[in-house]
Amino acid sequence: MPTLTARQNIKAIVTAIQAEEQSLRSRYPILNWQNSIAMVILLLSLTALIGVALLYYFAVIPAWLCILLAAFITSISHELEHDLIHKQYFSDRPFVYHFMVLTVWLMRPNTVNPWYRRQIHLHHHKVSGTEQDLEERLVGNGIQSLWLRAVVITDGLLGLLLNAKQFSREIKGFTFLQVFNAGFPLATAYFATLYGVIAYYVLQFIQPFELPRWGADLLAVAEFFMVVLIIPNMIRSASLNLVTSSMHYYGGVNNVLEQTHVITSCWFLPFQLFCFDFGRTHTIHHFVPNQPFYIRQLISKKIRPIMAQHGVHFDDLQSLKNANHYSVKVQVSQK
Repeated sequence: MPTLTARQNIKAIVTAIQAEEQSLRSRYPILNWQNSIAMVILLLSLTALIGVALLYYFAVIPAWLCILLAAFITSISHELEHDLIHKQYFSDRPFVYHFMVLTVWLMRPNTVNPWYRRQIHLHHHKVSGTEQDLEERLVGNGIQSLWLRAVVITDGLLGLLLNAKQFSREIKGFTFLQVFNAGFPLATAYFATLYGVIAYYVLQFIQPFELPRWGADLLAVAEFFMVVLIIPNMIRSASLNLVTSSMHYYGGVNNVLEQTHVITSCWFLPFQLFCFDFGRTHTIHHFVPNQPFYIRQLISKKIRPIMAQHGVHFDDLQSLKNANHYSVKVQVSQK
């Protein structure tokens, strides 16, 4: 059997993905109601997040359960944002489209605004695997030091501060203020609350003191948001950042086949839970970007063996030792 070129392998994968999607849509016509499905998912997710917050507020569920449930719910809103960036929903109805964009940002306030992220995400598809890929480098891709990678994965603002000088040298058009300001006002309020609560408890540990009434009330509000929104999004974003920065290659990339590998390893299962199975499905998105996230989820089981057959790597965790550099290897898994 003759060896296929990269272009032929890519075409075969794209054809398989599109054929499987078409087959799925023909069997389940409801999938063609794409706008309605997205709106239902958004409203259910938002309602669930508010409901979980209320259950915690009225002491029906403990803080740890609220945090885990909210982290899972907000991972769904991330997938919706991803699709909205690619104009998958209500592209011809600007008011509804921007309402959805704003809502998913409100549910995930530790990110840059989705309108700015659209710019860097579309650019990511053009330059994935290179030093110009700002979106992936912001979340840890291509970092050799495990300690620095851990900081960037868990704290986006601190990671931005630590990498700003290097990004300024290497990434065309990058400025610290442009990225920082893209988080205003939600991410600004998020990190102010997070660092404020941490600072308060550190000071209390060093030298206990009593807050005035207004300070105690403010702390109570901050602690409530820590449980229902801030810590859940820390878990969600750290899980996503770990998975995406592990599966995207950095350096040695020449085509779509080499931009990502598929992660099915059981070691990543706890993190996959809070990023909606991103590691096992995101590679499909690189071949066919204009596809709703739930379609990727439904076809991924059939598409993964086809991707493996045509040269996509699986569970290339060795690449982490080389700062995500791509190298030719035998596929480890095809789950």
